[in-house]
Amino acid sequence: MADQEQPAQAGADAPLITVVLPDGQEVAGRLHERRQTPGQWWYQVGVPAWRNTPAGGVEASEYRVWVKAPDMVRPVEGAAYDTVPTQRMEPPTAVETILGPRRPSGWVLQKSGVRRRAGQAVIHAPDCDEAPADGQVLGLDAALTAAEQAGVRLCTLCGAAQELERLLGTGQGDDSASAP
Repeated sequence: MADQEQPAQAGADAPLITVVLPDGQEVAGRLHERRQTPGQWWYQVGVPAWRNTPAGGVEASEYRVWVKAPDMVRPVEGAAYDTVPTQRMEPPTAVETILGPRRPSGWVLQKSGVRRRAGQAVIHAPDCDEAPADGQVLGLDAALTAAEQAGVRLCTLCGAAQELERLLGTGQGDDSASAP
């Protein structure tokens, strides 16, 4: 959410809002826009400031910044916010509501820390608790290629084994857990 400077007159019709600064001070500002993100609202506010001109003078300006709401803003009594441009998130579909969040796509190859030791590489789903946090996410073709290599196991904890075995047609059938 980028900061920007605007002329002082720009957005003079935007409603007043109280902006809470990092040190707790409260200053009058203008509310220019609102955006809803997962679990959070962001408000673009403008606070009065000064800026230097190319000719060496000083002029009034407005500093705009995106801040978290309601943590960093307070409504002003009597101000109307119904005309502020507002971007709301689309409500979840019935399918999303019933099934819940979608699993991240791809696969993660957990390599062994020991060279030439068979049976130590494991393929996980990206959201598996056993998957390395810094592991590279592989596409389906790369994951299938890796799964066909000797010594590579498919994690049964996250369902990688069940999902990839169908596509491999090999039925590795290894019921062991992903971690030694």
